[in-house]
Amino acid sequence: MSASGEVWAVILAAGSGTRLAATVGGVKKQFLLWKGFPLFWHSAITFSNTPRISGIVFVFPPDQVEEMKTVVSELDGSDSLGLPFKVVAGGARRQDSVFNGLSVLSARCEHVLVHDSARPFASGPLVSNIIDMLKDGLPAVIPAVEVTDTIKEVDGDIVKQTLVRSNLRAVQTPQGFSLPVLIAAHKMADENKWDVTDDASMVEMFGVEMLGAEMSKVKVHICAGEETNVKITNPEDLAKLEEKIQPVPCVGWGYDVHRYGPGRPMVIGGVPIPGGPEVVAHSDGDVLLHALADAILGLFGGGDIGFHFPDTSAACENMSSGIIVTEVLAKADEAGVEIVHVDLTVIAQIPKLSPHRNLIQKNIASLMGLDKSQVNVKATTEEKLGFTGEKKGIKAVAAVTGLKRVIKG
Repeated sequence: MSASGEVWAVILAAGSGTRLAATVGGVKKQFLLWKGFPLFWHSAITFSNTPRISGIVFVFPPDQVEEMKTVVSELDGSDSLGLPFKVVAGGARRQDSVFNGLSVLSARCEHVLVHDSARPFASGPLVSNIIDMLKDGLPAVIPAVEVTDTIKEVDGDIVKQTLVRSNLRAVQTPQGFSLPVLIAAHKMADENKWDVTDDASMVEMFGVEMLGAEMSKVKVHICAGEETNVKITNPEDLAKLEEKIQPVPCVGWGYDVHRYGPGRPMVIGGVPIPGGPEVVAHSDGDVLLHALADAILGLFGGGDIGFHFPDTSAACENMSSGIIVTEVLAKADEAGVEIVHVDLTVIAQIPKLSPHRNLIQKNIASLMGLDKSQVNVKATTEEKLGFTGEKKGIKAVAAVTGLKRVIKG
């Protein structure tokens, strides 16, 4: 089989979800909203982000197919898959729904991944690993995880035997197959009236039936599954869809420069510097607060102060840099960022800042609503090198550390 053949995914979303229906007001689980999208769409996005997936088939309940054609098109319009897709009706059983999906695959398709829409957490690397194994020539690959509980075979309430746990695996989807093998297995299942719970079972039975025949090497192989790739089945599983706020560290860095010359009185960190050189600036020329504002914007990808406060704006002329910092702090708060530490350095040959350092530290801490211990202010020179060493200007750098509130499903 050619390694260049297409790989398509079939997403099964035709089930009734009866075990969950009462808990969620009758909504079928594949249509439950998570992070603003129905569960089936999360799997579609994962497949679309896997480079070797060529297309997707969605299988929906027969009475909702026309409606879902519109829904999928609208979803694709707002969050494009970038892949061809098809929508078909499911059948009475899971295996019937799969076969309906297989029947509309591209003529160039050589491998297919069959996936349950109720497993929205399957990852891209898992999908890629399955494709790798299929492309290496394996006819069937399914993800599986080790069983941690002791499993017993029972008859009613009587234990018949304890199974060897090391020989057991819990299987997941997506399950990957050579398309000719899977279609042949489905046809044999139909002829022999097999009723199976997953496609791997069907291919296993097909392989046994074909012993001694041309396709006797058909075996199902496993690859490492993912503990997080759980299936939403029972009411207690809904907790896995709850959004959790997780703080993620973030760092912003800022840099600013002003030249000396006839201009505005020197202000650093909101503190006037008597006897300091005048600075050329559109606003008040506070080099330290400008660097600080840029660093704050960097915490959440907010651009720079030149974008938010352009030097071509009349409204920004002689604007207090404290206002600039206050406004970018509000933007950081809207973005879910909590600032926890600030490290600032002024680089200048003149003036000497040591007499003003404590006041600058106190002022910035107050401006940002931080404790003084969370604000560090330093000053240094460049040993008479460059424009600062030649007393032509001043520059400042700022590093700001924060925690960004990120919603995790």
